[in-house]
Amino acid sequence: MLAPTSLPLSLCGTLIAALPAAELPWLSEVQTPPSSVPADAPALPPLLIDARGRAITTRDAWLTRRAEVREWWLQYLYGDDGGDGLPTRERCDLAPEALSIEKVGRVMRKLVRLQFEPGVFADAYLLYPSEHKGRLPGVVVFHPTVDCTIRQPAGLEGPESLEMALRLAERGFVALCPRCFIWDYAGKTTFAETVAELARRHPTWRGMGKMVFDGSRAADYLASLPFVDPDRLGCIGHSLGAKETLYVAALGERFRAAVSSEGGIGLTFSNWDAPWYLGPDIRQPTFTHENHEVLALIAPRAFLLLGGEDADGGRSWPFIAAVKPVYDLFAARDRIGLLTHSSGHSFPPVAQECAYQWLEHFLRQ
Repeated sequence: MLAPTSLPLSLCGTLIAALPAAELPWLSEVQTPPSSVPADAPALPPLLIDARGRAITTRDAWLTRRAEVREWWLQYLYGDDGGDGLPTRERCDLAPEALSIEKVGRVMRKLVRLQFEPGVFADAYLLYPSEHKGRLPGVVVFHPTVDCTIRQPAGLEGPESLEMALRLAERGFVALCPRCFIWDYAGKTTFAETVAELARRHPTWRGMGKMVFDGSRAADYLASLPFVDPDRLGCIGHSLGAKETLYVAALGERFRAAVSSEGGIGLTFSNWDAPWYLGPDIRQPTFTHENHEVLALIAPRAFLLLGGEDADGGRSWPFIAAVKPVYDLFAARDRIGLLTHSSGHSFPPVAQECAYQWLEHFLRQ
């Protein structure tokens, strides 16, 4: 694990500029298990077991099992609308509308409105370098649980540490911050109202299913821009946004790299049972699934988990350990890791720099 006092010199104190994309000198540190795993860390069943209880030893056998696991989670999130992929019935023209645009240093910041479902719109901030050549990598940035929502990652309100989209645009990315539906859904503006509206419009959907659907639509918009490379998309988020990042990366499948900060990856680590996430069914004794199944769906794409020993940290290690054998099947063990910064429910400088370097490394190759 990375601790503030054990980082390479280049990451201590005042952090220097990003390392070249071909280098991640701290990689081995985020792939090393903690010296001791907390007693409350979950014991996770192995993933490389097929539906008949046989050991999975080949990539093809895993891909068969992966399809079954993915279908189960899609059915859980969407009910009758789930299955082989994300729901398609509600996909429509994004009808992007620019509401404002301004220049912030070397970055353009544009407020746009997108039609995620027919007649249902969501606001998002789009940030990109004011001067650029060719097609740039794109990143969907999911905001945390704050009332200023998309203004925070766009650099308009809140702590500088969470200005993820602004910092990524300064580093040469195109970043899009969509507003989570629980703040504004078809004119409803309280959590209770938005959840009720989701139940009315999509009776079989769960809140996280709606978040995954919207995240995939955000990726559609990024991919449609002429200055974005649709084959180099990533996602990142803190807290609420970290939960979205995990599920969108797993089920959206077009994201090559993801960074999840302090979301609480275990189903008992935070409020996954809230109606705007997975719902109370996950607390029933008959519910036998865990998020290592979701995490495994991301392999062999890159995923970095950040923990401050609040929602995530040492007790999150079993999730990384559980999916490592899946990554090994793809010879991709360099694409999974856990950084523990021990700074609580925050996104400190060490985590910021490693997160941005992770995205640079896997999206600029």
